[in-house]
Amino acid sequence: MPTPDGKEVRVPASRWQIVSPSRLRPTLFARRKYWAHRFGVTPVLPMSRAEMEQLGWECCDVILVTGDAYVDHPSFGAALIGRVLEEQGFRVGIIAQPDWRSATAFACLGRPALLFGVTAGNMDSMVNLFTAERRVRSDDAYSPDAKPGLRPERAVTVYAQRCREAFPDVPVIIGGIEASLRRVAHYDYWSDKVRRSVLFDSKADLLVYGNGERQVVEIAHRLAAGEPVAAITDVRGTALALAAKAPRLCEIDCTTIGATRASDGQVIRLPSLEAVAKDAVLYAHAARIVHLESNPGNARALLQRHGSRDLWVNPPALPLTTAELDAVYDLPFSRRPHPSYRGSRIPAYEMIKCSIAIMRGCFGGCTFCSLTEHEGRIIQSRSPESVLREIESVRERTPGFTGVISDLGGPTANMYRLACKKPLLEAACRRLSCLHPAICPNLDTNHGPLIDLYRQARQAKGVKKITIGSGVRHDLALASPAYIEELVKHHVGGYLKVAPEHSEPGPLAKIGKPGIAAFEEFHVLFDRFSRQAGKEQYLIPYFIAAHPGTTLRDMVALALWCKRNGFRPDQVQAFLPTPMALATAMYHTGKNPLRPLRRRGGEDVCVARGEKERRLHKAFLRYHDPENWPQLRAALVHLGRGDLIGHGKGSLVPPVRRQTRGVHTVTPRGKRRRP
Repeated sequence: MPTPDGKEVRVPASRWQIVSPSRLRPTLFARRKYWAHRFGVTPVLPMSRAEMEQLGWECCDVILVTGDAYVDHPSFGAALIGRVLEEQGFRVGIIAQPDWRSATAFACLGRPALLFGVTAGNMDSMVNLFTAERRVRSDDAYSPDAKPGLRPERAVTVYAQRCREAFPDVPVIIGGIEASLRRVAHYDYWSDKVRRSVLFDSKADLLVYGNGERQVVEIAHRLAAGEPVAAITDVRGTALALAAKAPRLCEIDCTTIGATRASDGQVIRLPSLEAVAKDAVLYAHAARIVHLESNPGNARALLQRHGSRDLWVNPPALPLTTAELDAVYDLPFSRRPHPSYRGSRIPAYEMIKCSIAIMRGCFGGCTFCSLTEHEGRIIQSRSPESVLREIESVRERTPGFTGVISDLGGPTANMYRLACKKPLLEAACRRLSCLHPAICPNLDTNHGPLIDLYRQARQAKGVKKITIGSGVRHDLALASPAYIEELVKHHVGGYLKVAPEHSEPGPLAKIGKPGIAAFEEFHVLFDRFSRQAGKEQYLIPYFIAAHPGTTLRDMVALALWCKRNGFRPDQVQAFLPTPMALATAMYHTGKNPLRPLRRRGGEDVCVARGEKERRLHKAFLRYHDPENWPQLRAALVHLGRGDLIGHGKGSLVPPVRRQTRGVHTVTPRGKRRRP
């Protein structure tokens, strides 16, 4: 394979063979530490030259630039990567929320000896800055005192370019969720167009996608050994730009619908940026391929032409073992914001300071969710001993700890230690979801280890209560009523959030969630176990509006279901097309990438695009709000459902009150009353 400067580098063919991930997995912390480890562990990673001088550093080996405030907590990506690199012996500095209008702020720690690492933070910067209606958000949960305006739009691109301006000869590596989800040509909701890979916009040397511990550690050690960044082309979980067109390497041609494919190919050629920007079917086709090539056990490299250059995307990084994940979370985090914030309140920190991540990944396959594309479908779980050690750390280090652990979870609350029963089959699997359209018979759904973990955690010294804040996958929980009982009797703080998302089969098929009957069954068990525990507890169902595949009639049916069951949704989630999600491909193309694409006869997906239509979808979920009644009445009449306007139990909204002589109002029954 050629490097960006045109030189040839041999890539082992075995890298793309279908093998069990454990057979190729190197040990994260097995490398010899860099010489700077003699400086020891820092109380917090430095953010100023004065702090570096106190530590005796003349320079940093790695400088991490982030769009979030620096909180030395494992839930903040920059802190986690920084501590992992520190454990490897590197001197790591942090530049948090720099003034991006010039390169000055990016030189505040001097020239890094090895690399700049750039991330937008824990959220895509565009999601952080704008609502689903493209309105500017009034606050930023990841900034001191929630102050808005401390990060730019498309932060990865802006930060990387400023790093290059400050020190042109220093390698720039981009990562985090913004880079991860924009690694290939992607639809961007905010500009309403297909944009090229962020690697080209940022002019970075390498892009790291997914959880980046393995990739960043290997890159740092290879740079420290004197290897030029242009030669680092074979790291799993990275993408790079090629100066010249790559050799064919037994390419699998996926540039057109129904193209001839080589079954033994080492690399898949996707339709080019120019092709997917012009052709909706090809865009959906490419999106489907990217998701099918996401299993580390069988994924192949991807190639995508961008103008005169090729984008090369290596297969995903191999998941961390339990021992490796334990070692990451055992690193010496202070678990507090950097002292320079002087007591400023950082809302995101306040929310998670007493929570503990027990696992990574999600095999649910919800099409609107980007976490799976970032963290992967293979569950990576910590040991109970590691979780208990972190509970002790929370107790000892967290200011104001009251004995309440706010969460033991992850992307999903109840996937801890769940995996395929057959590892070799898992390594060869290309299913987009282990739970949809039905739970895979090869999935181990035993919640026993999670129940045991809950019980051990409750007995930890100083713990009064443990609540579960992560979302529970209710259809998976139904496979273990004992888990539901344990959860309801001990870990619900009055309310439990569950996301059925919709009531109708059409939208649910595009979302990737089970039918509403699964939620109703879960609700019955929830109420039963709550009564047995003598507790008054409530389920809070989350629903999504304006998701691709949802019609107005579907929203009417959902509103009626909510009314029949006594639910009055307050906070309503509107579908937000985030980069790389399969639902975003549906939104942009009107096609269904959950199935193979065809030029003729393929499945079309209805999409609510305009702001007026999207607002109407949300209004049906808030059918109980009088402000929404006028537009709901008009919509119901248009749909031929005027029978739902009235005062009966089967009605959705009341009729209009009519005024007579400006003094009295007349009710539908003809009775007069004072206004």
